Amino acid sequence: MIRKTLLISLLFVVCLISGCYTNPITGRDELMLVSEQQDFEIGKRYAPEVETQMGGLVPSPVLQNVVDSVGQKVAGVSQRPDYDYHFAALDHESMNAFALPGGYIFITRGMLEKLESEAQLAAILAHETAHVVARDTAAAMSRDIGINVVLSAVTSEETSGTLLTVTDVTNQILGLGYSREDEKTADLAGLDYMVAAGYNPNAMVETMKMLKAENDSRPIEFFSTHPNPENRIAYVEEKILLNYFQPERLRTGKEDYTKYVLDELE
Repeated sequence: MIRKTLLISLLFVVCLISGCYTNPITGRDELMLVSEQQDFEIGKRYAPEVETQMGGLVPSPVLQNVVDSVGQKVAGVSQRPDYDYHFAALDHESMNAFALPGGYIFITRGMLEKLESEAQLAAILAHETAHVVARDTAAAMSRDIGINVVLSAVTSEETSGTLLTVTDVTNQILGLGYSREDEKTADLAGLDYMVAAGYNPNAMVETMKMLKAENDSRPIEFFSTHPNPENRIAYVEEKILLNYFQPERLRTGKEDYTKYVLDELE
């Protein structure tokens, strides 16, 4: 009990000194060394480097419009619809999707080629949107990569005598992993987002099963920062069963996905 009291007191002191953030999804206070405004600055600064490292954007305005349109739909029903979201498809063969702070969300060609419907795309983008809303990347930066890198990300490239290039910081940000609790929160919040946006929530289960099958045959990049969905499928299926009546009535968008995404990738 004394130890718990000391930990709470320590967290309170740290929050006073460096700042805490109330997660709008969970309602819990979290340590945060990065302000919300700095989130936006980090995303804007490092998004071009991500695009460069990942082969640039897929050269199809039609496809990019679909990705952005679906992303904006799910983001628009999140707890933070006021963010300036940017959704883009990267011309990279890896199977991956990830988010930078401030609303910059990316999905790769390799991932798009494995999906089969607009609803499955919504599931991926909704999950990443939830990470943005919860500010999970900024929290992980505060927790895991050290004050030098955090300060380099939000100020200049040179901090405390250590030269950190944009590429260095970008690689460290992209390498951050989320906790299982963060992932569960993103799964369930993402489920709410995609349903509120009009998409069939069963597509999230389909996507998780596809990713698990792919990872069972060969390790895929998505699981370098996301845990394997084997234990996540159960709670997603349970929430669908208990909370969503006749989800099959909601949009799947398989034909449109084939026409405007898969055909564009050929």
